Amino acid sequence: MTPREIRADVPALDEETAYLNYGAHGPSPEYVVDAAADFLADHEYDPIGTDPYERAFGTYETVRERIADFLGADAEEIALTESTTDGIARIAAAIDWEPGDVVVRTDLEHPAGVLPWRQLEEEAGIEVRVVETENGRIDRDAYADAVADARLVCFSAITWTHGTRLPVRDLVEIANDAGAFTLVDAVQSPGQVPVDLHEWGADAVAGAGHKWLLGPWGAGFLYVDRAVAEGMTPSSVGYRGVETPTAHDIEYAPGAKRFEVGTTTPAAHVGLLEGIDAIESVGLDAITSRIEDLTDRLKAGLDGERLLSPTEYETGLVTVDVAEPEATVERLLERGIVIRDLPHPDAVRVSVHAVSTEREIDDVVAALSEEP
Repeated sequence: MTPREIRADVPALDEETAYLNYGAHGPSPEYVVDAAADFLADHEYDPIGTDPYERAFGTYETVRERIADFLGADAEEIALTESTTDGIARIAAAIDWEPGDVVVRTDLEHPAGVLPWRQLEEEAGIEVRVVETENGRIDRDAYADAVADARLVCFSAITWTHGTRLPVRDLVEIANDAGAFTLVDAVQSPGQVPVDLHEWGADAVAGAGHKWLLGPWGAGFLYVDRAVAEGMTPSSVGYRGVETPTAHDIEYAPGAKRFEVGTTTPAAHVGLLEGIDAIESVGLDAITSRIEDLTDRLKAGLDGERLLSPTEYETGLVTVDVAEPEATVERLLERGIVIRDLPHPDAVRVSVHAVSTEREIDDVVAALSEEP
C-alpha cells in the first residue's frame, strides 16, 4: 500500500480541504471505522451465538498482542486505555505519594502531563519541578540536577509544541541513575516514527492511536514494565485487572493488565488494528521519508525567522510564529486549510502526515506567507 492509497480511503480528506492537523486528530480511513462499527454491531446484535464476554475478552487479548508487537513490547506489558491522558492518570494514581515527593516535568508538556501533578501538588503536597527548555530542547545538565532527588519524571518523546524529538533513552537512563520512576508521553510517536519501548527502557509509556495511526478516539494504550508493575497498586480494581474475580483475596493480574478495570467495548481498538495494518503496509521507513520530504517543502517555503521548529527534519509537527494565532487558524479555515493554534509558544502548528500532498503544503505556505 502507498500513502496515496491510504488517503483515498479517508472520507475526510478531499480536494477541497487541506487537512494538516494530524498532531491533534488523524481522520480515519473508512475501513477503520467499518471495523469498529462491525464489531460493535456483531457484539450487540448476536449475543446468543457467541458469548459477548468471551468474545470481548478474546478481542482484548488479540488487540493487546498486536499493539505490543507494533511498539516493541510484550503483550503482558500493555494495558488498553481510552487515551494518553487516561494512561498517565492511572500511573499517577497508583503511586503511594508522600508530602514532599518530587515530580519533574518539562515546560513542553501537554496538559495530560501537567494536570495530574498539579492535582497531587494541591491534594498530596508533592513538589512539582519544571525543567525549562529552549526551542524545544532540554538541557541535560539542568535535567539531571532536577531529577537528582525525584520520585517520578514525566516527559514527551516528541514535543507537541515544537515537534522536537527528545532523547528518550538518555533521559530515562539519567532518571534511572537517580532512582526515579520514568513516565513517557508517546502519543505523537506511533505512526510517524519507529517506536521500540524496550529500547527506550522507561517504566511506563502512555499513548493512543487517534493521531498518526489514524485510529478512532478511545483507542489508548499504556505500557508498564513487567517488573515495575508488580510493585504497583491501581487506584481502581475490577474483574479485568485481577487473576480470579471471585476470590476473597485480591491477586492483581501480572504486568500492565492490572490497570484495566471492567466492561468496555473493544470496538475502538479493533478499528485501531486496521490503522496499524495500513501504516505497516506502507512501512514506517516510507512513512518517515514521505513526511520528511513534505516538511522540507513546507519549511523551504516559509520565512526561516518565523519557524519555531528545527530547520532540519525531526517530525511532521511544524510550528510557525504568527501575530494572531487564533485568528490565523480561523482565516485559514475559511480557505479550506485546517491547522491549529498553540497556547505555548504563541504560534500555529502545521501537522504533516505521509498522506498529505504537495498541493496541501503549497496551499498552507501561500496562506501563511500572507499572515503577519
